[in-house]
Amino acid sequence: MPTTEDRRTLIADAVIRTLAERGSRGLTHRAVDESAGLPTGSTSYYFRSRAELLACAVPRLAELDAAVLDGVADDDPASVLTAVVRSGLQGEGRVRTLARYELVLEASRRPALQEALAAGTERMLALLRDVGGGRSGSAETRTADLLAFLDGLLLAGVTSPPEQARPASDLEQSIALFLARG
Repeated sequence: MPTTEDRRTLIADAVIRTLAERGSRGLTHRAVDESAGLPTGSTSYYFRSRAELLACAVPRLAELDAAVLDGVADDDPASVLTAVVRSGLQGEGRVRTLARYELVLEASRRPALQEALAAGTERMLALLRDVGGGRSGSAETRTADLLAFLDGLLLAGVTSPPEQARPASDLEQSIALFLARG
């Protein structure tokens, strides 16, 4: 029998899938129950409100994103970041990217969600500092700019038709140019 924490993780993963597949307007307890393969009403036992459903996805996204970044074994920052962007445009990574953008838009109207996303952003900035450099003063700004640049690549990637997908070599070249402009 799954533990409460396992069930919460299962639900958070289902929230992420539901956001990616149906958008924010399609996020309901019933839709999450279906996505998770749980009996109707199960999700509302763990997360009573829609706001709680949205919020449960944020730390899970951060955890999964950090695992991708930690899982890339390369010393070249451009190669590492290219792998992260490519991961965010394919398979489960694409699902997470779409869900994240749905959450970002929801956060513009929900201060509590905005705070939760800000914590995830701080975690990602810390990881990017290690990869892309920057620990103080203008380097902090540079790391934030790097995150914004990567977000732009991801947004363009998930909103463009598949035939317009940028080859990995183009992505890596763009990222290398960004990093070189330090």
